Amino acid sequence: MISLSKFVKESQWTQLVVLLLLLLLFTIGSFPGYLTGKWQWQQLAPVIQLKELKQIRNSGLTLSGWQNVEQTQQEVGEHKWSLQLIKKQDSEAQAIVLLLPQNGPMDKPEVEWTEVNGWGRSRWGKWDVAQYRSAQFIVKQPSATQVEARFFRASTPQTTFGVLQWYALPNGGNPSPLNWFLADQLAQWRKQRVPWVAVSILIPMEPLGQVEKIWPLAESIGETVQAALMKRLL
Repeated sequence: MISLSKFVKESQWTQLVVLLLLLLLFTIGSFPGYLTGKWQWQQLAPVIQLKELKQIRNSGLTLSGWQNVEQTQQEVGEHKWSLQLIKKQDSEAQAIVLLLPQNGPMDKPEVEWTEVNGWGRSRWGKWDVAQYRSAQFIVKQPSATQVEARFFRASTPQTTFGVLQWYALPNGGNPSPLNWFLADQLAQWRKQRVPWVAVSILIPMEPLGQVEKIWPLAESIGETVQAALMKRLL
């Protein structure tokens, strides 16, 4: 298991490298605009998947091997998320899938994980995070893709959840918004955009238990959700 202190240090180095790359891109990209008076961010390319993204918020996802028990729009922080209760076919396993799709060309990922924490506290009165670590899983379809995620235990007075979170992109995913910023900046050079969906999966588990016990289930759901989103975003 990766320690939290080690993960924080690694994340800080990653963020520093990404920020330096963004600064380089900004400098290179803005210099011609400075000379001509045409600024890149005033001419953002459209997000062509916005219609698909709105459908995700309205109706959730169809997930292979899982039955959709209930789906609704849920106020989480300042945004409307899709809240979907799913049940595994031929099993008692259940999970809550929270999805926040990009809502417009200027919309960017930023405070979604904080909003989920606040929603958990307002819904259950308590949301204590423990056993936090980074996680990775591979999506085989529609194309082999690695996803980085946050994985931890969240305890409430009523139940305990294993939580898996990341920003889903057309070609992978990461819990840090900086990865999307860099990918979107690069895409804008080609007059394209990179759509995103914030994913937060809550899996009920034994009270105050070891979250690693449900990792195989969390990994399986994560792969299924990412695969379904990639089919909608590509």
